[in-house]
Amino acid sequence: MIQFNNLQKSYKKITVLNIPFLEIPKVQSFGLVGNNGAGKTTMLRLMLDLIRASEGSIQIEEKAVTESEEWKSFTGSFIDEKFLISYLTPEEYFQFLSKIKGISEGDVTKHLQLFEPLFNDEIFGKKKYIRDLSKGNKKKLGVAAALLGDPQLVILDEPFENLDPTSQIRLKKIIQQFQAEKSVTFVISSHDLNHVTEICERIVILDKGEIVKDTQVTERTLQELTDYFGENTEL
Repeated sequence: MIQFNNLQKSYKKITVLNIPFLEIPKVQSFGLVGNNGAGKTTMLRLMLDLIRASEGSIQIEEKAVTESEEWKSFTGSFIDEKFLISYLTPEEYFQFLSKIKGISEGDVTKHLQLFEPLFNDEIFGKKKYIRDLSKGNKKKLGVAAALLGDPQLVILDEPFENLDPTSQIRLKKIIQQFQAEKSVTFVISSHDLNHVTEICERIVILDKGEIVKDTQVTERTLQELTDYFGENTEL
């Protein structure tokens, strides 16, 4: 479904991402891990054509993301708060999304019902603008928006960040529900090794912009990731 070919991104002659080749097949749950500055968010932004590569290309369904917009119709994503419209209320935001996506209000309501345990009665009906929500509640809202409309591809950057433990578990269950019931390809960047190994079937480690490990998830993967990131840690 997604293919990276000779992809490079540089800033001021410093290469921050270098991926000679990478392929992500349909319906795979793909996890991306790495320390800060490894190039994870850069990689996701390139996938969404938010920034342009210095060299190479990314193709979704055999078409370069920079040359076609067809992929946008079946892709949901949430990278950061800039994906939201801060001066709208949550209700207004989803009314806006229903119009641009051509989704009925009834289907939007049904979709949001799946997220009621995650929202924990803190987001809707509060007469708050999105800009006034906590970082965690903005994250919940953004992920719910990314999953709206039965997307075939969902790209999420740090979906568990700023969430309390209960919300993290609830969000993980929602993602697993979408994996089980819908044919969705997930690309998820996360610092949370526990959650990413539970929801992803394949994990890639980025280090200084390069892929240093590409592995199918097994019962040993969490320990292997912990060992990798802990081997240079001094107490």
